[in-house]
Parts: sequence; structure tokens; C-alpha cells
Amino acid sequence: MRIWVDADACPRVIRDILFRAVERVGVRLTLVSNQAQSTPPSPLIQSIRVAQGFDVADAEIVRRLSPGDLVITADIPLAAEVIERGGHALNPRGECYTTENIRERLNLRDFMDGLRSSGVATGGPSALGPRERQAFANALDRFLARAR
Repeated sequence: MRIWVDADACPRVIRDILFRAVERVGVRLTLVSNQAQSTPPSPLIQSIRVAQGFDVADAEIVRRLSPGDLVITADIPLAAEVIERGGHALNPRGECYTTENIRERLNLRDFMDGLRSSGVATGGPSALGPRERQAFANALDRFLARAR
């Protein structure tokens, strides 16, 4: 089992939680992005830089994904593809995407995208606060405990 991070949009505080967790449990973690990412010196943690472009990092994650791997992403289409390929997906707010909820999330995303395309200002997600960071850390710990 490996953890993959859609790192371009992943908040630094979430990456820090991940870095501590993988060192604690001995799981490999790979950040995938189209920008340079700083990582602590560790044989368990690596960074892959991909070319600029729409969904290039997503495609690289999917290409390298093995069943049972965990992907950290807020990208709902990426999460859907990960689940379809037998992986697990967790967003930076601690929500696990599953076969039971991913279609609903995709439909809501498409609906909101349609509103934005027609000129409706929908706003974005709220800032990541202490509650969301704790929810992420708890969800990650539960996943890692089950995976062992």
C-alpha cells in the first residue's frame, strides 16, 4: 500500500500531517505535482514533478496506482477514477470518497460547474480550519489502522 498526494492543491498543513503519519507507520508516500514540492529527508517520502497541463498530475497518479493505494485529493473526478481502479480516496477535509458517495459528489460538482458556467457566483470552499485538519488526521489514522 502506498499513499499518493495530488500535491498542487494540497494544503501544506495536510502534507505535514501526512509526513508525520508515514514516518510513524512506515508507509511510502509520493507527492505528484507540476510544481516543485519540498519534502523532508526520508526514504519513505518522494516527489514526482510532471509537465504542466490540465490533469497531467491526475493521469500520473492513476497510471501508477495499485489497488488498495490511498490517494489524497479534493479532485472529485480523480477520486472517482481511483475508486474505479480499486484504490481509496480521501480529501483534505477528512471525507472518504466511496463507491456509495462518489456518484452523488460528481453530480453535485457537475451541477455547480454548470451554475458557474452560466455566470452564477457560487463561491468556493471555506478555509481549512482546525476542525477540518483534525477530521483529516482522524480519517487518515482510521484508514492506516485498517490497512495494516
